[in-house]
Amino acid sequence: MSLTKKDLYIFSGTSNEPLAKAVCRYLDVPLQPRTIERFSNGTLHIQLGKSVRNKDVYIIQSLTDPVHRHIMQMLMMLDIARHGDARRVTAVIPYFAYGRSDKKDAPRICITAKLVAKLIEAAGADRVIAVTLHSPQTHGFFDVPLDHLTSLRVLVDHFRAPGQDLRDTVVVSPDVGYAKQAVKLASALNLPLAVASKVRLGDTEVLIDAVLGSGGPAARRAIVIDDEIATAGTMVEIVNVMHRMGTKEFSLACTHGVFTANAAERLNALEPVTEIVSTDTVYAPKATRQLPKLRVLSVASVLGDGIRCNHEGKSVGELFTYWIESMLPDSSLG
Repeated sequence: MSLTKKDLYIFSGTSNEPLAKAVCRYLDVPLQPRTIERFSNGTLHIQLGKSVRNKDVYIIQSLTDPVHRHIMQMLMMLDIARHGDARRVTAVIPYFAYGRSDKKDAPRICITAKLVAKLIEAAGADRVIAVTLHSPQTHGFFDVPLDHLTSLRVLVDHFRAPGQDLRDTVVVSPDVGYAKQAVKLASALNLPLAVASKVRLGDTEVLIDAVLGSGGPAARRAIVIDDEIATAGTMVEIVNVMHRMGTKEFSLACTHGVFTANAAERLNALEPVTEIVSTDTVYAPKATRQLPKLRVLSVASVLGDGIRCNHEGKSVGELFTYWIESMLPDSSLG
């Protein structure tokens, strides 16, 4: 029996309900009801408000602060859907907080990204949809199918929009690890690329000792792109280094605007920065109030297209590979 639109059920945890509602509006389906309560001893009580028997169920939850409470919500909702005899259960994770814990770089530590992946599978996920994981190897931690989507198309549309002056502009990757994604943005915008040499000194501090690339570090404007901005240490360092080299204007772009600790204060102090661009994978109303230069773009269409393709049994290839050929300025995209 084929799946119809009536068989598509989307539920949301509490971490990012605005994005879940936007995805449902994009797909023209209702966000299904659920009840989430906390008992006096701190434990959770969750109930899905509709029968999921024989339905195609999607649980949308960003793993944001408080991370472990949001993980537990997602695990419980996945388990409820599985035991409610859903036809298929998909965990939709716009922001995977443990993506940075992807290797054993010190003795006696946990590769937590892999642990969380196994918990998601054990809870009942038949498939996972994620957006811009910190590193490619995280994909391999899941034994169920994972669709690794990218926010690149909404960033490309933003920087192609009228009013964006891309003359004498360079796209900058803050380190070698993110250079492949930065290449795609640079190709889509027909701009040169520069890559910084970064050494992390701690959670909030980094050292950048060189910026290399065909665009040169002294371009008039730099678009610095990373997967996330958390403490803003990387962005602060690269702006200061390139400003001393002669770059006058900066746009800071990321998929996940986490903005922890005193990130807003540090970013507001960077006078050469004219805009900060992130997406709504992380619900951060406090940062939106504190950062007057922040522009939040929605990935609801990206997630919506991923959910629709899965529901209808279609390929999601273009959503996660986002081929360079499709991003060139003379294409029909955007």
